Amino acid sequence: MTGKAAAEAGACRAEDTASEPTEGPTQPSEEVAASEAPVAAPRAPAPTGAEPAPPSEDVPSAPLGLTVEDVSDRAVTVSWEPPERLGRRGLQGYVLELRREGASEWVPVNPRPAMVTQQTVRNLALGDKLFLRVAAVSLAGAGPPAVLAQPVHIQEAVEAPRIRVPSHLRQTYIRQVGEQVNLQLPFQGSPKPQASWTHNGHALDGQRVSVRSGDQDSILFIRSAQRSDSGRYELTVSLKGLEAKAAVDVLVIEKPGPPGSIRLLDVWGCNAALEWVPPQDTGNTELLGYTVQKADRRTGQWFTVLERYRPTTCTVSDLVVGNAYSFRIFSENLCGLSASAAVTKELAHIPKAGIIAKPQGFVKRDFSEAPLFTQPLADRTSTAGYSTQLSCCVRASPKPKIIWMKNQVDLQGDPKYRTLSEQGVCTLEVRKPSPFDSGVYTCKAINALGEASVDCRLEVKASATH
Repeated sequence: MTGKAAAEAGACRAEDTASEPTEGPTQPSEEVAASEAPVAAPRAPAPTGAEPAPPSEDVPSAPLGLTVEDVSDRAVTVSWEPPERLGRRGLQGYVLELRREGASEWVPVNPRPAMVTQQTVRNLALGDKLFLRVAAVSLAGAGPPAVLAQPVHIQEAVEAPRIRVPSHLRQTYIRQVGEQVNLQLPFQGSPKPQASWTHNGHALDGQRVSVRSGDQDSILFIRSAQRSDSGRYELTVSLKGLEAKAAVDVLVIEKPGPPGSIRLLDVWGCNAALEWVPPQDTGNTELLGYTVQKADRRTGQWFTVLERYRPTTCTVSDLVVGNAYSFRIFSENLCGLSASAAVTKELAHIPKAGIIAKPQGFVKRDFSEAPLFTQPLADRTSTAGYSTQLSCCVRASPKPKIIWMKNQVDLQGDPKYRTLSEQGVCTLEVRKPSPFDSGVYTCKAINALGEASVDCRLEVKASATH
């Protein structure tokens, strides 16, 4: 008899108990949840006291391994293993019962035996302490129950706090002086955890920094950042002895000051050597380098010579002879160039030297050249009725005269042929050739310095007939 048939047998009348017993229990294939609320009026799975007690070998033994699988703020799940002895009358199912702390009555969770080895008791109240037991039931009655050793306490589930730092805050958060600082860090935790911020390990200045913490995130806001706001801001989220921490490094920067001083070291030829002192104020961040500019005394216009130049000495070259130059240098960081520059106090004069120009005589080159074929003609095979082209390349100066021949006969004036010559490329087009046009074709180039020729063989095959 299957487990389903055994469950139906429990609902029949007492005289139906004489049916054939099952050979053994059927293991459950899915979890069966308990009813939404425990039944108020218990229904005892065992026979009443007026009936004679069944022999011990007819009822199953106590289920094995009764354990709590899961506990939440609204439900508890327990599981067990089948008993060692099923009884001679066969297993009908299991009955799970609960008893609240302070009560003396056991209340069945499932009024009828169920062929499951795991059940969930739902709709429980926070603060409840429950005792649970389960008994195996056969047609002969209920066996001894298996009881949990400790009561189950229903209390609010605690989710450990966690903080998720956005990717743009995992590196140094850089802002300029006067800009807003907005740090938003999402967190998790249940129930709602407590969030607190510190700046370099100390409490925040409430007059400059405002904090708003919700159920899922905490926001630190500074309306107008100052350099003193730089440092490490740490968020701590705590919940019932558990806590999580996350830190964000903030750097507030501004434009650097100009170099301390600039000095003209030396002037020689068309070159000038400069040296300067780094600025005292770098803008709360490292320098990217220096920008060096020069200005001619005559025009007064400034031109950039070097950009993001890191050393504190340089040589400015290619100065114009006879001019006098001033130089200035800016400091540069992430915010840009310094508001002012360090300017040389003295001018760099590039003197004129007694140089006499000796122009060299110009030698005119003769580019005259006899004809020379740089690309010869190539043998070709064509099909009758399809135009074909023969091409070659010639180099000559002055421009040569091009003559095309077939079997040493000049083709000039023959309408069957068309000749082209452009940029040294000579082309002969044979229009719709026939087998009669097969032969040796020659291209000859002639100018005042000489002549040259190349030839090839053209074979025209008759078109296939069908």
